[in-house]
Amino acid sequence: MDHHRKKPDLSRRSFLKWAGISTAGLLAAGCQAKTAASPAAGETPTQAEEAAATAVPAAEVEPTATSPGTQGYTVAIAQAATYDRSLVQQKVQELVEGLGGLSDVVKPGDKVAIKINLTGGNNYHPPAGVTAPESYVTHPEVVLALGKLILDAGASQIYLVEGLSDTASYTAWGFDEVAKALNAQLIDLNYPDPASEFMTTPVGENWFIYKYFSFNPILNEVDAFCSVSKMKCHYSAGVTHTMKNLIGLVPVSLYRTSPDHFWRSALHGDDYGPQRLPRVIVDLNRARPVNFSLVDGIKAAEGGEVPRGSFAPVQPGILVAGKNAVATDAVTTAIMGFDPTAEYPDSPFLHGVNHLNLAAGLGLGSNRLDDIAIVGPSIEDVRFEFSPSTSQGRDHKHRQPFT
Repeated sequence: MDHHRKKPDLSRRSFLKWAGISTAGLLAAGCQAKTAASPAAGETPTQAEEAAATAVPAAEVEPTATSPGTQGYTVAIAQAATYDRSLVQQKVQELVEGLGGLSDVVKPGDKVAIKINLTGGNNYHPPAGVTAPESYVTHPEVVLALGKLILDAGASQIYLVEGLSDTASYTAWGFDEVAKALNAQLIDLNYPDPASEFMTTPVGENWFIYKYFSFNPILNEVDAFCSVSKMKCHYSAGVTHTMKNLIGLVPVSLYRTSPDHFWRSALHGDDYGPQRLPRVIVDLNRARPVNFSLVDGIKAAEGGEVPRGSFAPVQPGILVAGKNAVATDAVTTAIMGFDPTAEYPDSPFLHGVNHLNLAAGLGLGSNRLDDIAIVGPSIEDVRFEFSPSTSQGRDHKHRQPFT
């Protein structure tokens, strides 16, 4: 496994490409409204219209030159070798303090949703010697640590949210215990509960694929929204961090092209082409902006998002956090040894366009490292090279359809 720890020897050409590509990131996602408004009466689409809503991709914004650091984004990095509770709590607190605290994210009395990443549920089996939270799903200790700090900031209610692949996921991986400790509610976003119906939420101007999404109303009712993801690679998206984590916001039943599909096939497209999913990721992040991002890379996986194909467990010993999802995911991507401004078909974006580039071009943040201040150890000091995803890693034939 030594090859994972080797610092990449970037050529001058590669370095200039990495450092020199700038973006029009003048509007951070954190400056957007925390909740999305409902459409006016009469604008609510039918289920069929919503699932089929597509458009010619909006024109990509040409990047503009900026001086290093002028965008003002900050991302914090911490190192942790294990999921020991006290250690994780200490490290997550260091991250939050390095970002100036949570007072600008969580106000006293706020309701806060934490989106966790439980990809695949118990339908997949991790490799021998590791558990699912130690390889491909968010570890409960990381969520518990952040949740305690959110409560300390004055939150009145926390919701742990995910569109579950199976109903046993929360219990199997300890999130019911996390919910008890935080007095939080567990929400399965595949259903509108506790409301009676889903809420239609618009993406906004220049939407790529979807003009609006059907969400559990809680996603619009909360005052702050956090995304806590695993550090992983992905076949269609290249990397799957806090932005791609939002794929799990929409109900499977409304976002699949066949009732036999257990996955959100309407978001990926049946042909898994290079254009659709990255643009859907950006649309989701505009419909429900992330106010705080946290990436669990203490133990993770390279080569894919679930235990199939080129997937393999790794132990980077890293936590990454920020208040801008684009910047946070860019730094995480760089820690993995990849260029966060690379474009399809360059690694890790071997099979799809770079959603970080798309988001930066729309002003949602910056994936240009010169625009991002780092708190804690440097990217170079903690870099841990990942292998990209070279296979889809899904076995559709032996899975049960979502009901």
